[in-house]
Amino acid sequence: MRLAALALATTLIACTDAGPSNAQQAAPAAASGKPFTVTKVADFVAPWAMTFLPDGRMLVTEKAGQLLLVSADGKTSRSIATLPVDAAGQGGLMDVVLAPGFATNRQVYLSYSASGPGGKGVVLARGTLSEARGAEQLTGIKEIFRATPFVEGDGHYSGRIAFAPDGKHLFFTNGERQKFEPAQDPKATLGKVLRLTLDGKPAGDPALTAKGFHPAVWTYGHRNLLGIAFDSAGNLWEQEMGPKGGDEVNLIRAGANYGYPRVSNGDHYDGKPIPDHAPGDGYEAPKVWWNPVISPGGLMIYSGAMFPEWKGDIFIGGLSSKALVRVDVTGTTAAKGDQWDMGTRIREVEQGPDGAIWLLEDGGRGSNGTLMKLTKG
Repeated sequence: MRLAALALATTLIACTDAGPSNAQQAAPAAASGKPFTVTKVADFVAPWAMTFLPDGRMLVTEKAGQLLLVSADGKTSRSIATLPVDAAGQGGLMDVVLAPGFATNRQVYLSYSASGPGGKGVVLARGTLSEARGAEQLTGIKEIFRATPFVEGDGHYSGRIAFAPDGKHLFFTNGERQKFEPAQDPKATLGKVLRLTLDGKPAGDPALTAKGFHPAVWTYGHRNLLGIAFDSAGNLWEQEMGPKGGDEVNLIRAGANYGYPRVSNGDHYDGKPIPDHAPGDGYEAPKVWWNPVISPGGLMIYSGAMFPEWKGDIFIGGLSSKALVRVDVTGTTAAKGDQWDMGTRIREVEQGPDGAIWLLEDGGRGSNGTLMKLTKG
């Protein structure tokens, strides 16, 4: 067993103001004044995503392709699978999510970047976690879907997974791979939110399919989609990195065009302007956006009892902002809430079985990535 624990250390984090206001959004809400305690639990090598097993243990992905099974206290971990990833740039082993009915089918879904004809792209795979306690492995790993087309480059894979409330479909994000126009190309899956069956078969929006879109496409006009989740009412929320400015939280509506690269509340990195979202422009505008950016990582919708005042709200990890960001959600509306300075790049946000909030520090620049647990305090 490999030791992954750090000496437990707690830090009381005081709440801070949310961040810059903008023309579209009202000023961020005042900080709640409710601090939380951060406990450093374990250390991994460039972690990307995590999920909890029913018994409180965790699955954690590492960029180089390792899937780790981690004890509930974080003190021990071991590799249970190695995926054939292309880990250059932003690539690697990405999301990990338990299948609907995991308690009986033991299925686990993963995403990763791979090389193939035409270049590179993001892949969706599925395996089965064996039940031999203490000797578990992820077996029978099989690719069930891959982005179309594969292209050159090492960025904007996206690869986030969310299961629909119907238990029959999943949603899978494909980034536009820093190629811009594929986000508007009806034949490409790049720059899209996709809907698939549990076996990876296309099940996109019928109206778009009838217009000649790839049959998996649910929405289009996205950039780098690094978080997606359903709330308790069945609304699907997504966040993505904008260009130079314009990070977004979107409410996903079947068939909608979210505008990139035709419109954005940011501009190109070379300084070339992009028209802002505007009423009546035919594009779906974000519910919340940031400029300056937060560089959003993972997304989680809180449903626990430990922080009842935040039930139903969105939590986002901030990379360049080194923050944990809360978005206040009421029905299908959203507004900026709190933004806590965590002092480090946050890649992933998850909710634990007891309602604690768990964070993975980004270790993609060659450093280790710490697992942190946030509790009431």
